[in-house]
Amino acid sequence: MELLARIPKDRIAVLIGKRGATRKMLEEASGAGIVVDSESGDVMADWGEQEVDPILRMKMPDVIRAIGRGLAPKRAVKLLEDEIFLRIYDIREWVGRQPNQTRRMRSRLIGRDGRIRSLIEEISRTEIAIYGSSVLVIGDEDGLSLATPAIENILNGAEHGNVLHGLEKDRKRMRINSRSLDAYELREDGPADAFETLVPDLAAARRRRERRYKGAQVNPDNESEVAEMLELESDESVGFEEE
Repeated sequence: MELLARIPKDRIAVLIGKRGATRKMLEEASGAGIVVDSESGDVMADWGEQEVDPILRMKMPDVIRAIGRGLAPKRAVKLLEDEIFLRIYDIREWVGRQPNQTRRMRSRLIGRDGRIRSLIEEISRTEIAIYGSSVLVIGDEDGLSLATPAIENILNGAEHGNVLHGLEKDRKRMRINSRSLDAYELREDGPADAFETLVPDLAAARRRRERRYKGAQVNPDNESEVAEMLELESDESVGFEEE
């Protein structure tokens, strides 16, 4: 038996599910037998004699921990996917152990009718669960890199409007960077331009021009690079005159 995680007792019924349906789903997804200690809340896995994917074995505790921290089991199982990760915050690290402060911060994260949480989920494409003093976020790397600063800013007392505005800006910046990378890859892998085919020296001339305009540095020990940098165009010349 391998201990996966310990969950609150009021989440044991959720983990097991009606007539054991949730536990069976977890067993089918992981290939392990799931044993729950109803007294302590310990959840253990019996992997048997089978050869187990080490990544699956490493991620299974996160699935149990996510269910224990308020995430629905069908959503928590997504953590078994290679590109989905878990991040957990403890609100008490920001406001201390006073219950009224924890409730206040929990309300700020959720927003009226759950609006703030829904907007963060929608913009970052993550899933958020708030249970007790815990804030749980699951998503891919890009989603987490968007959602976690927003959550941390709210925990630090930032206004909702500023947080959402910053989140939108971060998403737009990420999209622009992604499109720039795609365009670069297409240009590198794509066919040569028809005009460049007709004028063979066009590409070389364009590179020299860009190098001059951008002020790119060359290796002074590389004679060919230095010669290319100093080479004049057909309409350029060097002259000397006295002042």
